[in-house]
Amino acid sequence: MIKSLKDLKAQAKNQSKMTLVVAAAEDEDVLSAVKEAKTSNIIDAVLVGEKTSIEEIAKKIKFDLQDVTVVDTKGLEYVAETSVKLISEGKADFLMKGKIDTSVLLKAVLNKDFGLRTDRLLSHVMLYEVPTYHKLLLMSDGGMNIAPSFEQKEDILRNAILVSRALGNQKTYVSCLAAKEKASDKMPATMDGLRLKENSLDKAYGEDVYVEGPIAFDLAVSKEAANIKGYESPVVGETDILLVPTIEVGNGIGKSLTYMAGAESAGVIMGAKVPIVLVSRADSAETKFFSIALGSVVSASTK
Repeated sequence: MIKSLKDLKAQAKNQSKMTLVVAAAEDEDVLSAVKEAKTSNIIDAVLVGEKTSIEEIAKKIKFDLQDVTVVDTKGLEYVAETSVKLISEGKADFLMKGKIDTSVLLKAVLNKDFGLRTDRLLSHVMLYEVPTYHKLLLMSDGGMNIAPSFEQKEDILRNAILVSRALGNQKTYVSCLAAKEKASDKMPATMDGLRLKENSLDKAYGEDVYVEGPIAFDLAVSKEAANIKGYESPVVGETDILLVPTIEVGNGIGKSLTYMAGAESAGVIMGAKVPIVLVSRADSAETKFFSIALGSVVSASTK
């Protein structure tokens, strides 16, 4: 079981090596993270983009490209198409966004002819190592889907469960966040949380998944808070996945964990045929590196 980002790196290093395609790789921070992953023997890399720019940046950061494939490609739409085709043709295992708009890359990912689409919704899954929590914590979706429907939440949940299993969790505990624990028609998040819990009792999401909902954040992560409030559930203080009701909730919790609680993180998009590493420009070099490691581990586990 992977309990820390250090464990995540070790797993990525010890498993079969995955090949990463970087779309529009002419970005210094992204290339620095790829360099660390390559020198740590975690990945093989294929860099797609303007070869001259890639080589200039690589020289600046002392990244030896001798064992790295560089595909000289111009035009962002063509870069995205080329990158996705490398994976659909079986030449690479997972994808990373470089200096390219997310919408352009995802348009290629969802292309009906050569893309990586499945019957599931794409959703963003964040992984946090929080100093005050005893294991890694997943959260979804605070990055893509604005106000998901119940059916979309089921897809978001299934995507996050795949990441949880990749971490080696034998049982996955899910908290469907809301402002209170009593379902009310006036608060749709509470009704969705209750339905997801009821479905999980029928093993709709697998024998190894237990969903609690609706449940407030404090009860999801603190046994002490649950004891004080007299709330009982196997999930309290043992949550593996925080399923958030809207993007604003996920965005707020995620940034609070990072900037106020000192959490380190990693993130991937799930729902395509392969994980997609998508990082923010504001993310640290460590976050970018650990996101590559996470994508590699998830890719290996879902092959």
